[in-house]
Amino acid sequence: MENSVIQQVKQRFGIIGTNTELNRAIDVALQVAPTDLSVLITGESGVGKESFPQIIHQYSPRKHSQYIAVNCGAIPEGTIDSELFGHEKGSFTDAKELRKGYFEVANGGTIFLDEVGELPLSTQVRLLRVLESGEFIKVGSSKVQKTDVRIVAATNVDLVDAVMQHRFREDLFYRLSTVPIRIPPLRERHEDVLLLFRKFASDCAEKYRMPPISLTDDAKQLMMSYRWPGNVRELKNIVERISVIESVREITADVLRTHLPNISMEKLPVLARHDNEAPLLNSEREILYQLLFDMKKDMNDLKKLVHDIMNGSLPINEVDGRVYNPVQTHPTTIHQPATHPSPMRQSPVHQSSIQEAETVEESLSLEESEKEMIHKALERHSGRRRSAAADLQISERTLYRKIKEYGLE
Repeated sequence: MENSVIQQVKQRFGIIGTNTELNRAIDVALQVAPTDLSVLITGESGVGKESFPQIIHQYSPRKHSQYIAVNCGAIPEGTIDSELFGHEKGSFTDAKELRKGYFEVANGGTIFLDEVGELPLSTQVRLLRVLESGEFIKVGSSKVQKTDVRIVAATNVDLVDAVMQHRFREDLFYRLSTVPIRIPPLRERHEDVLLLFRKFASDCAEKYRMPPISLTDDAKQLMMSYRWPGNVRELKNIVERISVIESVREITADVLRTHLPNISMEKLPVLARHDNEAPLLNSEREILYQLLFDMKKDMNDLKKLVHDIMNGSLPINEVDGRVYNPVQTHPTTIHQPATHPSPMRQSPVHQSSIQEAETVEESLSLEESEKEMIHKALERHSGRRRSAAADLQISERTLYRKIKEYGLE
């Protein structure tokens, strides 16, 4: 049973749920709050990690000082050092005046570094120095400055794996994760799904002045068995969508299925999978990628067949003059005497040009597919880049670069 302090924290910060691991996470946050230890909050996208740095700050001696939340994945690599540590006037082209960074502004307070795994390696070195000695240097300056800042970081990526791949500094990982706090995904909080549903339905009804929606028994079972890859954020969005779109306020399982986009692709927890079964594709993105890979494999097979024909290793009159046309998927009969030279035989130079053209065409096809996926993700989320990046399971920085590269701004 949760104690009264944890219950007060939930009410204050709008946290819904009775899950044991969730209560444990809140308890650890309260215990570490009075100290200056660095905290690393981990959990999947959409679980509500942003509430925990605020709990730590508000229950610490720093609560009357600055609290600054920084999304490390949303700041371009070229300007992130300036944002965090400030810059001197004239230190780079657009540095028209002296600028204080977040670590200077938040002196005496708390900085929340969201998506810390997206920090460039050069910035990780600067951050490590702040953690070890409280010192930093502005961009374009040689003067060492001191700051007294409590750092709380969060990530939805596996930092241990990032360290193994040399994308994240091992020494920084250990400094940040002095106290680790894991927020459980919604699929591990079955007892909280219906509580969250009722809260979001009530909020939406009050906001739009309409009767709240409710669930039939079969819809409740479906709601609790669904994996919720987008976690609490996905549940809230779906409840809001159903509240606005559906005129009948009691929602059945059939109606609910139409609003769960991954229902046919997700492996439900209640279904056991044998080891010899193929893993299920769990998102539209994975299906699209699989289609692209299949297309690429077919194209490579066709290229190899054409190459064999051109080199004479597969005569066109072989197997009764039947050969696969690269444009068609069914065998085509070529009515041509075997003694005539093949019209498909080309000089080595021409053959090389054809192969190069095919390679370029294949590359362009993959780029166009990627561009279309990004365009559709932005449309689905009304241009909200953070949501689109989460949908595509890429960082916001990568999404910004792709948007600029494909001219989707």
